[in-house]
Amino acid sequence: VINYCEDEILTIVDYSVSLINLRAALLSWWRENGRSFLWQPTTSSFQIPMAEMMLRRTQARQVVPVYARFISQYPDARALANALVSEVADTPYSLGSSWRVPAFQQLAKVLVDQYDGDVPVRYNALTRLLDVGDYAAVAVCDFAFDQPRIIVDTNTVRVVGRICGISSHVESRRRKPIRKLLEAFLDHLLPWQYNYALLDLAELICVPTNPPYSNCPLVLFCKTGQEHPHV
Repeated sequence: VINYCEDEILTIVDYSVSLINLRAALLSWWRENGRSFLWQPTTSSFQIPMAEMMLRRTQARQVVPVYARFISQYPDARALANALVSEVADTPYSLGSSWRVPAFQQLAKVLVDQYDGDVPVRYNALTRLLDVGDYAAVAVCDFAFDQPRIIVDTNTVRVVGRICGISSHVESRRRKPIRKLLEAFLDHLLPWQYNYALLDLAELICVPTNPPYSNCPLVLFCKTGQEHPHV
């Protein structure tokens, strides 16, 4: 279906029906087996960047109790911006990385001063916010505002790469052809659900080593899975 070379995607031939079925299979699996976190989904756009900042280089299971305490204390930007610095520092400190401690309150103050306490909807505005990089900005657009944007990391690249029979590595996420593949697979009608499903599949099934192909809901669509001797 997809012919790929090192520098570019040469052709993407009539894959629309297969992608529709692939997305349906992925979402059906996710609704039954996906992970559930306090920030998934949320009605508060403020909570998504807080979660993404905590999740940076930290496993989700470590973030859950810290996030729960933090959001109960500071449910919105104004509450966080007006809190005592010593009190704010106490909750996220256990996640490590010294930059995190002041970053949360600094971001809240920017939101209050420049956006009346709201989180901006536009990607470009989000990337200009303090300590909100590209990944977090995309996550906010997608998970808070339901905008169809691709989540690009080693996990999503690994899943799509295996489906297409393309080997990947840690730097593959920076390559334009790989991003084009991710964009082709994105479900524009259910973007945040699709992205959560893809991330959960990468975490629970399509793991870096020895994935259980026979348990994968996408094995019929996966070139690597079909070539695996145990399927």
